[in-house]
Amino acid sequence: MDKLSHLLEQLSEYSGRAIAWLTGAMVCITFLVVVLRYGFDLGWIGLQEVITYLHAMVFMLGAAYTLRHEGHVRVDIFYQRFGPRGKAWVNLLGTLLLLWPMCLFIAYISWDYVAVSWERLETSSESGGLPFVYLLKSLLLLMPLLLMLQGLAAALQSWQVLRGRRHGQSDEHQQEVL
Repeated sequence: MDKLSHLLEQLSEYSGRAIAWLTGAMVCITFLVVVLRYGFDLGWIGLQEVITYLHAMVFMLGAAYTLRHEGHVRVDIFYQRFGPRGKAWVNLLGTLLLLWPMCLFIAYISWDYVAVSWERLETSSESGGLPFVYLLKSLLLLMPLLLMLQGLAAALQSWQVLRGRRHGQSDEHQQEVL
């Protein structure tokens, strides 16, 4: 269980760190769009759409990384006062009753939408736009998958705490958060 949990957390960690680099690319391309538009009176729809694609990738593919580092908004009325077992129960039940059902719902309602886009190899409706809308829409399926995998890692860790095999978060995770 620990190996699987660690492997899943590493997937979230490495994908999140790789995706984070896209924010720098987004800033550079936005700067380029502004300079070209206001300095040279030039503009390309495709270049502007690249920014949208990068933003979607950062937001949707970075969600599992954010979950791994407990960066999502959470109402901590009681959680912060709980001990390791109480937190493990909240995390386990939150994953099973909230995170996974929401991810499954997102994947379910997105499936046909993404499938139709792939059937048509959908392109931008804008003249000069990017021809990869179907890839962009695929993020609607990839995001819940990555979130569910990170949720599985958290659930396994919580289960280990509840079984008495672990006293809360791993030392490695605690050091990474600090």
